[in-house]
Amino acid sequence: MNSLTNDPDIHAESEGLGDLGDDGFTYELDGDEDVELNVVGNSHEASSKTQVLLLEVGGLEKLRMFTDIFYQKAMADPHNDKFIRSHSDPHGERFATWIAEKFGDRSLPWQENRRNRPNCPVNLGRAGVVDVHDRSTAHYAAWHSPKRETEKWGDHFNLQDCRVWLRLHFWSLRESGLMESSPKFTQYYTKFIAHFVKVYERQAPQFVRDSVRWSEKKENTDAYLARGRTMPDVMVTPAEALRGLPEEERGGSWP
Repeated sequence: MNSLTNDPDIHAESEGLGDLGDDGFTYELDGDEDVELNVVGNSHEASSKTQVLLLEVGGLEKLRMFTDIFYQKAMADPHNDKFIRSHSDPHGERFATWIAEKFGDRSLPWQENRRNRPNCPVNLGRAGVVDVHDRSTAHYAAWHSPKRETEKWGDHFNLQDCRVWLRLHFWSLRESGLMESSPKFTQYYTKFIAHFVKVYERQAPQFVRDSVRWSEKKENTDAYLARGRTMPDVMVTPAEALRGLPEEERGGSWP
């Protein structure tokens, strides 16, 4: 679990959100402004601009709608569901509060959620008992989920896992209506997710824009459902997957 606990973003989360400056929104976005990803010392930080984006998207209430849709899809997907130990946990609420806080919600909803969360010791068999209380412990538990195949139990997320997750994620964002109603938020959020997914698989950020495009075409989502919610085109080697990307999206420093 060291790769997670040593991650600058996860370390920052354990320390708290920090000072966001004066109350209120002190910045207005230009109509065509592309907000640069706000990363300081390899860790994402909220800013006046991200606060405005959070306001534009509709705040925590709208994020809840999006993350609830996402977890409905994630739990119905046979590949992704293997990582989800329990369907009764409030996954959507936790994810929504995490996003809101990362964008600068001053009520600190994710920290409040963590403070009020009951102890959740999970017996992971040979991996021991882990108290699931944050991103690092939640994903450690996912790697050791009893639903996983024996030969994959304990393995970290790979590129295939991340691509399935990304496609479902942006499909849910699109289905929630937030892509259409909040284009500036969506533009930033795409880069935001690319930044955070790299801690799980270093090549995954290259596939974020591809996942957004996949979610745009109804023929893709219809085919996914018709195949029993499977994505055979994702179940390829990293080298094969990279060949399917536009050349300008391979490698590089984006986002």
